[in-house]
Amino acid sequence: MKTLYLDCGMGAAGDMLTAALLELLPEREKVVEELNALGIPGVETVCERTQKCGIGGTHISVRVHGEEESEEMHEAKHHHAHTHEAEHTHAHEHTHEAEHHHAHTHEAEHAHEHSHAHHHSGMHEIAHIVGGLPLSERIRKDILAVFGMIAEAESHVHGVPVNEIHFHEVGTMDAVADITAVCVLMDRIAPDQVIVSPVHVGSGQVKCAHGILPVPAPATAYILKDVPIYGGEIQGELCTPTGAALLKYFASRFGAMPVMRTLAIGYGMGKKDFAAANCVRALLGETEGTGDTVAELVCNVDDMTAESIGFASETLLEAGALEVYTVAAGMKKSRPGIVLHVMCAESVKDKMAELIFKHTTTIGIRENISRRYTLARSIQKVQTPYGEVRKKISEGYGVKREKYEYEDLARIAREQGMSMQEVMESL
Repeated sequence: MKTLYLDCGMGAAGDMLTAALLELLPEREKVVEELNALGIPGVETVCERTQKCGIGGTHISVRVHGEEESEEMHEAKHHHAHTHEAEHTHAHEHTHEAEHHHAHTHEAEHAHEHSHAHHHSGMHEIAHIVGGLPLSERIRKDILAVFGMIAEAESHVHGVPVNEIHFHEVGTMDAVADITAVCVLMDRIAPDQVIVSPVHVGSGQVKCAHGILPVPAPATAYILKDVPIYGGEIQGELCTPTGAALLKYFASRFGAMPVMRTLAIGYGMGKKDFAAANCVRALLGETEGTGDTVAELVCNVDDMTAESIGFASETLLEAGALEVYTVAAGMKKSRPGIVLHVMCAESVKDKMAELIFKHTTTIGIRENISRRYTLARSIQKVQTPYGEVRKKISEGYGVKREKYEYEDLARIAREQGMSMQEVMESL
């Protein structure tokens, strides 16, 4: 089984995760070129080699409108919430990475003067930006799900509805670049499971433009609920809200590194220097025959329409469920109904339970913890007479299977006026 282990002994931020994952792949410069070719408005990602405590690694910086982060931009990119009476509460994102957000209600628009004027973007605008990028639907869903976790945290911290949470333009584009990069790299690496160490969040307090906040910052603390975290002697904020959301979204589970045969190691460096090497370490390897643990949430429903059940299933999958399926069953009073099964990582089972109660009529959910065994999966790009086509390769336990991606076959069929069978036979 292809296993990715993320060592977060010095916390995590979006750019650190990007750099660590990038180091796991060959032709890193080409991958960075592909990320820049996505055309995120006004953004350029720059990759450079650096050292922390004598360890070589990669540092990623994001230039927004040609500018790297300055102290003024750093001050301006602390996320904050405004009410229409112009009362301010401020939450600090991080002190050691180029990755910050700004949240405020749409009733209080403020102009910020750096080298140029900036506007603010909400989840609708984020979805518009992401929707315009040349990405697969799966990667788009991953990006928006991570942003949704951050927006939910900001909403809780600042006491405003999620649809009134907005992000400052500079911080937004920083975050879009980092979150998009991590989601693209995760898709490229395609691990069967992602195991994350307990997360070091730092300690002490952090100063922002309008006050002093405890570490971890409120939004980070909210996102990391149910995740093993710890502080320490290092003063400062080590884990950012974006880093926290990416870890929680992709983690199959949190814990110690399993027995694994390591194939590649990546070091993603932060910006600041500490007594310990300021980096995220990513280890990619194989864990044969050990399986992983998943939660299965089950409920009975006998009073929902087929459309409502379908919508609930789609919503659960979009929120990160590994699998959602229904089984027809006879219910009490001889009513026909369905048994809904939702498979998910244990780290998100509470979120899945909330969504099941919200989108179905059930009044009770059963939980089963199971071990599963999966084949290692990878994506190979194949050149064909119709252009590049992705092939999914699954192997392990003495078995190897290959299958072309449905989306690519469907695209060719539409473009060429062929049936799916004809496309498959011609490749």
